[in-house]
Amino acid sequence: MASRHVVLQDQNRGEPVGAIKQKNMAVPLAAQGKSRRALGDIGNLVTLRQQVTRPVTRSFCAQLIANAQKDAAAEQKKKPLVVNNNENKLVPKKKATVKPKPAPVPQNVTVIEISPDTVEKQKPESSKKKPKASLTSTLTARSKAVCGLNYKPKPKNVVNIDAQDVDNELAEVEYVEDIYKFYKLVENETRVHDYMPSQPEINDKMRAILIDWLIEVHNKFELTNETLYLTINIVDRFLAAETVARRELQCVGMSAMLIASKYEEIWAPEVNDFVQISDRAYEHRHVLVMEKRILGRLEWNITVPTPYVFLARFIKAANTPMDTAMEQMVYFYAELAMMNYEVIRFCPSMVAAAAVYAARSTLNKTQVWHETLEMHTGFSEKQVMECAKLMAVFHSLAKDDEKRKVIYRKYSSISRGAVALYPPAKDLLAA
Repeated sequence: MASRHVVLQDQNRGEPVGAIKQKNMAVPLAAQGKSRRALGDIGNLVTLRQQVTRPVTRSFCAQLIANAQKDAAAEQKKKPLVVNNNENKLVPKKKATVKPKPAPVPQNVTVIEISPDTVEKQKPESSKKKPKASLTSTLTARSKAVCGLNYKPKPKNVVNIDAQDVDNELAEVEYVEDIYKFYKLVENETRVHDYMPSQPEINDKMRAILIDWLIEVHNKFELTNETLYLTINIVDRFLAAETVARRELQCVGMSAMLIASKYEEIWAPEVNDFVQISDRAYEHRHVLVMEKRILGRLEWNITVPTPYVFLARFIKAANTPMDTAMEQMVYFYAELAMMNYEVIRFCPSMVAAAAVYAARSTLNKTQVWHETLEMHTGFSEKQVMECAKLMAVFHSLAKDDEKRKVIYRKYSSISRGAVALYPPAKDLLAA
């Protein structure tokens, strides 16, 4: 080992230090007789630009290193290197950033310098853009254009009732009109026909007493309005489809409210609650059997547009600005209409529109029926007049009806605005 080291020192005399280091690294490769291609980067010092395809020998390696050193010396003038004593590596120095000299400016030209602060202040202003239409509204507009659905433009006097709910996601402003157009199309599919002639043991007075009692139970349990309207819809649809005995009529109402509560309420009343409130006229099993019977006859079709669905929209169209008395008056007329069998021949949207018309007439509004109501309800004043007259008659008779006073007492309370105490509309009664 010592003799080999001396020979290498003799051979390396007169050569640069970098060449000696690189040649010493190549000696073991030649001694082992292996053929390798020259690396693209030798010792992290230089880069060989030529690809070597011949076996590396000592003389050839020395020639390559000499050529590489010439190139490295030329590049050192551009990129000076600093030796790192700890790692024995050459680290390139960072270039000093030299600001370019500004070009000469003509005398009559003013120069405006934009600092980084001014640029950052302009970003928020540029980022503020007008709100774009949502993907849903864009796709809906395209599908309408493809299908050729050309809607009439809104009249000038029509008020935009959804302007305040643009930012309310629950209002569904983008397609709320399409939803109610769909309700208008499907409301006739579940519309109830005149079924009393097919019921041998039931008449319209018994039905009115049942509805009056269901409204009282609804108030006792503090249920939502959706539950009440759906309950009455289920009762009428079941009575129109199947003959019911007189002793089963109250059980039909209890089971219908149980179904509607399960559909609409978060915490629905239990079967035992209905059994107790009926003074145990029926047992637990009777209610469950009737519930199964109703669902089977209706084919589990519970999702239907009731008058309350349309009332929520029509009140919004009529009640601008918001008037609590008018809203309570509309619900008063709607419940009176549901209790009386004569109104069953009208569709749910007509009942809701007539309730709005009767309420505005009773409160002596300056314009009873305007263009906004006509557009959103889809009915003219002449079309709703007949049903509104019936509601005014029901209002005039509600105070003297001893058997059916629940609705009158309900809307005579201060919490409901005592709207039942208002005198009925004279114009409708006279007509």
